[in-house]
Amino acid sequence: MIEKLLAVAFGGSIGAVLRFVIYELIESKHKSDFPWGTLTVNLLGSLVIGFLWGYFSRVYISPSLRMLIFVGILGSFTTFSTFAFDNFSLIRNGEFTLMTVYVLVTNLFGIALSFAGYTLSRTL
Repeated sequence: MIEKLLAVAFGGSIGAVLRFVIYELIESKHKSDFPWGTLTVNLLGSLVIGFLWGYFSRVYISPSLRMLIFVGILGSFTTFSTFAFDNFSLIRNGEFTLMTVYVLVTNLFGIALSFAGYTLSRTL
């Protein structure tokens, strides 16, 4: 149990730093109310988790390494709480159309990219 906890903690720190770096890079390029940084990390995380899930269904990895990657790194890289807060901020600012687009794009493309990543890993 302690090994898995340490794996999640270590992976979480990696995922959080990656998320911050990518978020800042994307947001610095877009000056708008739309949360491009959060959308990018969530969609990228969806693609990666789908790809790795498919890959690791063919290649064994230990439960601790699985925890490090999926729960630690990818769990802290993507975030539902930021997604919820971004939507709240868009509503508060009267940006109902942007909020609707953000919800639809995040969910539809997130699911599609997870499927695409999984499918890609199964064909390689």
